Amino acid sequence: MDIHLYGIPNCDSIRKARQWLKAQNIDYMFHDFKKEGIDQVQLTTWCATVSWEVLLNKRGMMWRKLSNQEKQAIDGEAAAITLMCRIPTIIKRPILCFNGQVHVAFTADKYEALLK
Repeated sequence: MDIHLYGIPNCDSIRKARQWLKAQNIDYMFHDFKKEGIDQVQLTTWCATVSWEVLLNKRGMMWRKLSNQEKQAIDGEAAAITLMCRIPTIIKRPILCFNGQVHVAFTADKYEALLK
């Protein structure tokens, strides 16, 4: 099983997900949004599985840093994808991908059910 975990290393949710995966001896590839970014093709693929509303983290610091004008401009998937490409740290984390599936956020119970 080819598992990819997307996020940023200093995120608490990413740390928890990585610790859980390591404790279960599950190999995975880590994609660092800050270093590697994310492209429109990947985001469009994810949006076909989970909506852009799920991917876009409107509770985080990066969303709060946007101006009201920037926030109001996010009126659909295309605008959200453009924003997430420009500011990948605004994507809700972690993103876990395997077997064509996309899962957003981490809980040990959720990962246990998915990966065992």
